[in-house]
Amino acid sequence: MHQTQVAPRPPPALWIWATETSQALRGHRLPWLAIALAAGIGGYFALPAEPAGVVLISWIWLGVTFAWAGWRLRASVGFIFLILAVCVLGVGVAQLRTRIVAGPVLEFRYYGAVEGRVVTLDRSASGAVRVTLDGVRLDRVAPDRTPRRVRLSLQQQEGLGWIVPGARIMTTAHLLSPSGPTEPGGFDFQRHAWYLSLGAVGYTRVPVVRAAPDAGGWFTGITKARGIVAKALRDRMPGQVGEVAAAITTGDRSGLSDEITASLRASNLAHLLAISGLHMGLLVGFVFWTVRGGLALIPSIALIRPTRVWAAVASLPFATAYLVLSGGSVATQRAYVMAVVMLGAIVVGRRALSMRSVAIAAILVLLWRPESLTGPGFQMSFAATGALVLVFGTLARTERPDWLRGWRGGILSLLLSSLVAGMATAPIAALHFNRVGHYGVLANMLAVPMMGLAVMPLLFVGLMLMPLGLEALPLALAGWGIEWIMMVAQEVGGLPGAVSAVPAPHWHVLPVLGLGMAILGTARSGAVRSVGLVVLAVAAVLWVRSPRPDILISDDGRLLGIQTEQGRWLSRETGVSFVAQSWLENDGDMVAQAEAAGRERPAAIPISLHHAATKTALPQAVADCARDPGWLIVSVAPEVVPEGCRLIGPATLSQTGAIAVYLEDGILKVWTAREVQGRRPWSRGP
Repeated sequence: MHQTQVAPRPPPALWIWATETSQALRGHRLPWLAIALAAGIGGYFALPAEPAGVVLISWIWLGVTFAWAGWRLRASVGFIFLILAVCVLGVGVAQLRTRIVAGPVLEFRYYGAVEGRVVTLDRSASGAVRVTLDGVRLDRVAPDRTPRRVRLSLQQQEGLGWIVPGARIMTTAHLLSPSGPTEPGGFDFQRHAWYLSLGAVGYTRVPVVRAAPDAGGWFTGITKARGIVAKALRDRMPGQVGEVAAAITTGDRSGLSDEITASLRASNLAHLLAISGLHMGLLVGFVFWTVRGGLALIPSIALIRPTRVWAAVASLPFATAYLVLSGGSVATQRAYVMAVVMLGAIVVGRRALSMRSVAIAAILVLLWRPESLTGPGFQMSFAATGALVLVFGTLARTERPDWLRGWRGGILSLLLSSLVAGMATAPIAALHFNRVGHYGVLANMLAVPMMGLAVMPLLFVGLMLMPLGLEALPLALAGWGIEWIMMVAQEVGGLPGAVSAVPAPHWHVLPVLGLGMAILGTARSGAVRSVGLVVLAVAAVLWVRSPRPDILISDDGRLLGIQTEQGRWLSRETGVSFVAQSWLENDGDMVAQAEAAGRERPAAIPISLHHAATKTALPQAVADCARDPGWLIVSVAPEVVPEGCRLIGPATLSQTGAIAVYLEDGILKVWTAREVQGRRPWSRGP
């Protein structure tokens, strides 16, 4: 009796394709894992409601299951399951971080004594000195209900030189909880404040006094060292030159004038003030090449010793010192992680500038601070770094003519890096800040080489020689370089049409744009790069087609904005200026609030709007609504609401936040800030 052998069924075509794709990515998988981690974190922040605590355990169990499947199927489609595991890990890490930073948020308006230790010192958008306090004490507020941190704007502007990080101060202040978005889908300051453990913000008009002697310890010691360095630079480099030098070495931007800040922003050079990847990279690069060049002069060492590794090891302490000296902001911490990864790659014999190194840095930063994914600093830093690695990696594989080598090649490399980084970060900057600097690439090509070749190295040399009293020459030369940068900023920022406004797109444009850029930078084949280009094209179409709200109502009912053919009409010439300016900027409208309020209010809208921003205007608004029923928008609730009128007052707005109305074919589509935020720990109210 013969047995018939049945041929095994071939695997499905999809399985074959998935296996071939998974195996083809060997050696290039880390960037895709970084994308998966970012996707998981982004998915967490897009959730409409905060998952229950037990769900965190479920994320861990699901991630372990996917990881186990990836290990078992590592010879075929295992990498796909590993991507899923990392994506789930991103959700769990973000939720865990949210619980770790959780702290009390002020639930009422507070006026009284405030005491705390100064953590940071900066300036608000209006130029007022602003302090962030921890170890806070509030009068008649229980410790378990007192916010971990409080931020105060000081109306007193004179005699504040003694206020430095580490000082414990006391004053009488007005406080309230962090405000929500100025419009649905806008910048969520409540979420931003949550991850800073910032439970209240406010201001004080009375003098600030010292509550206790400055505490000792490493924090105070570092703070004093930073203050000494900043003062020394200001004394030796007077005027705004010294203020810029203090800003890029210690992070202290409190003395910068509004004119210099505005010109740097208009010319797209404001990033030179933020201690980030550029500054850390320039410092580490200078130390690295100085040490390696010095060792190359000693043949007995250069020929037999790993001078490249020695230079990398020598650069690490200077990177750490710069992190401490600059105040250790989030941007500087991110730049430090990237620098450590690059130097570590050199030590272990790998390429420092590679997508693998960028991916490792991104993974470390996201695991440490997952909320940084939503900020422009993270997005612009890694967009610029990824673009530079992609372009210079391609150039490294090509044969360059002799005239591109040596010092000429170095200068051209700096110019090219400015061009590439500017083009990579331009769409992200436009999306977040609603501004496009048309000559930003030109300004960066003129200023960044000066920063890299002169300012940063000379400031470093000057600080090293300061204990010997030999800092005069390098600091003077660095001052000339800073003057050149300020001149470029003023000239380029003052050109006609240097800056134009860009309307804010819908919130879904940013993740699509980020995904397209990530795929384009990670792809190893032309087909995958084509997918990245298609995704970027989709983001561009979505951006162009993003409508702006026809009607906007502020979260306190004090401001109303209606879109007209000339731009948005505002109900007030003054007051609520932050909200008004935010609306106009998001519209891509560069006019002042007073000019917007002077526009003619449109009459042909499907609903009647009656607005009372103050108590004195309330009777007239109620009477108007009684004659022509519609929406009664008030900042103070009336005693009687006329029949047929829909009241939008303090009780409603406390639950909804800001309101946006879209008019489509005569149909009203209403969105609220709370609806877009979802039921999350940082948002309050249903």
